[in-house]
Amino acid sequence: MEKISTISGDGAPPASGRSARITLAMLCFVYVLNFLDRQLISILAKPIQDSLHITDGQLGRLTGFYFALFYCFIAIPIGWLADHMNRVKVLSVACALWSAATAACGMVGSYGQLVVARMMVGVGEAGGVPPSYAIISDSFPRERRTTAMAIFNLGPPIGSALGVAFGASLAAAFSWRIPFYVIGAIGVVTALAVYLIVHEPDRGQTDTPATAVRVDERTIGFGATIAQFFRNPVLLMASLASGAGNFITYGLLNFTTLFLMREKGMTLDEVAIWYALVVGIGMSAGIYVSGRVVDRFSRRDKAAYATIPAISLLLALPFFLGFAWAPGWQLALAFLSVPMFLNSFFLSATVTFVQGEVPPERRVISGALLLLVMNFIGLGLGPTYVGMASDFFRPTHGPHALQAAYYALAPMYLIGAALFLLLARLIRRSETRHEGSL
Repeated sequence: MEKISTISGDGAPPASGRSARITLAMLCFVYVLNFLDRQLISILAKPIQDSLHITDGQLGRLTGFYFALFYCFIAIPIGWLADHMNRVKVLSVACALWSAATAACGMVGSYGQLVVARMMVGVGEAGGVPPSYAIISDSFPRERRTTAMAIFNLGPPIGSALGVAFGASLAAAFSWRIPFYVIGAIGVVTALAVYLIVHEPDRGQTDTPATAVRVDERTIGFGATIAQFFRNPVLLMASLASGAGNFITYGLLNFTTLFLMREKGMTLDEVAIWYALVVGIGMSAGIYVSGRVVDRFSRRDKAAYATIPAISLLLALPFFLGFAWAPGWQLALAFLSVPMFLNSFFLSATVTFVQGEVPPERRVISGALLLLVMNFIGLGLGPTYVGMASDFFRPTHGPHALQAAYYALAPMYLIGAALFLLLARLIRRSETRHEGSL
């Protein structure tokens, strides 16, 4: 027997416009803390390196592979669990856990201890984004989801900007350890606020009968759910293409502060002002604009979820090269503002596309599987690659090793654009088959 999938969360009525906006605002703030905690070590890389005596390669593994190993893979069972219980409670507990682990990062005395603390941050953050994706998808109708996702995805740029501004300022005034304590405490309080304020929406409540996915009444098992996701060539390609985009994003962001201070001559106080402005304005504007643009063009052509990210990566490449080449930090930041605007066009588009392609009761696990591929490639391998490349080039390029590593990152823009163009082709082919079967 089949049914239209509208599985209830806690039996709550459909969210009003005001309730949905409050939910979105709270989830966005949690994502701000999520990304701030994640990026804080990269922002404070120079004083941490000086204090704990770690290399660029060690820093890359710390902010990349070690973190992603826990963040990506633990997100899968947590996502499956959240699809079968209250997603708001899962998010609240996760926020409290990663915030406590962030505070612990400020207490470490060695590289090994910092690795363990970062892994615990990854464990907590694994339960943050996938439930939020599903809550938003069940709070906003399809025609407004990409814009809602774009607003939610303002979390990374706002988190990065606040991390740079306040983290660098606190570290310059006191110690690199103080920002970890302050931000960790704020996160624990926020976790309680999420539990008290955010309401669990009914699953599938914003899907119309025409777009709702018909599923068998029997619960699909954990392994079968994963297999269905990766057997779908469109979902698999969306994950790989977004992974390439994230490879660029994290490979760039996790070393930018260190690059600006070491090779462009910026001080920590200057980073707290000027780099914070570039991150906050550039990334925020790019993510919001991308949501509006994709919402507009995807109504006429579903392949816009892929073609727009492809175009954005190709446009960003020459400016990224200018950023790596620029002799001074002022010109470098001017060049960097364009990739900051364009690099994340893929994020809201890919997330919204995947959420719309799966049944409502499998949105959390599907979001977690997307993040598994996206972040293991991007977060796990991007910073690790740049850090290892910097160590590799150090004997020949000396103080400009990170510049050479950034040049080595540039071809990923072309790879990412090619994967998104291939995704667009698969989407059109799938649409043609669907229309032919009607």
